[in-house]
Amino acid sequence: MARRRRPPRPGALTELPPLKILTQILALQGLYYLSALVMMLFTALVAGMRFRPDLVFGWRAVRGDTTQGWLMAFVWLLDGGLFMSVAIVMLVMRSKLVLDFALTLHAIHLLVVTLYTRRLPRNAMWWATMAASSAVSVTLGIWGCRYRELKPISFGGGGGGTVNGGNGEGSNRGGPSSGEELGIDGDEELGFSRGRGRGRWRDGGGEYEMVTMKGETG
Repeated sequence: MARRRRPPRPGALTELPPLKILTQILALQGLYYLSALVMMLFTALVAGMRFRPDLVFGWRAVRGDTTQGWLMAFVWLLDGGLFMSVAIVMLVMRSKLVLDFALTLHAIHLLVVTLYTRRLPRNAMWWATMAASSAVSVTLGIWGCRYRELKPISFGGGGGGTVNGGNGEGSNRGGPSSGEELGIDGDEELGFSRGRGRGRWRDGGGEYEMVTMKGETG
């Protein structure tokens, strides 16, 4: 007899579709180069440098023996570490995927730089900057995603029905008194009340109902 196949978990097939992953990677890579372009252009204008595409797609400008090289390294650290961690939190929103997306982002950048310059980066400062950028993006991205995942979920609905909660306004806001609200019209001194065919003990600990007892006929 053939074994019955276990039905798939709800949402398992649509949890990580390949098209969605590809879209997120392209969006992150586009934001990565867009923010780098803006920051490099601003830095070049402020520092009196001539802007060239090599600042974004090259590795020679990131070096440790000049002040401009340290400045370029700091810009890449801000871009890949700080800005991309925020983008990952906004787009990915899952802490267990942060490492994959962050490393994929920097791996694609390495491929682009290699193809643009037609050789692997040779500056140790460039490699150190990319490593630090990856570490910062992973650390901040995981922290941000976990903060969003652990954030309490608030369900809809007002809190007007709460009793003795908050500022205690729910029980005294424009309504009848407690006795009238419960429909009590009995004698409270006897320890019970009569209303709507049923009553409660004064302390609310029990409930009773009047039942007519009929005797047996011979």
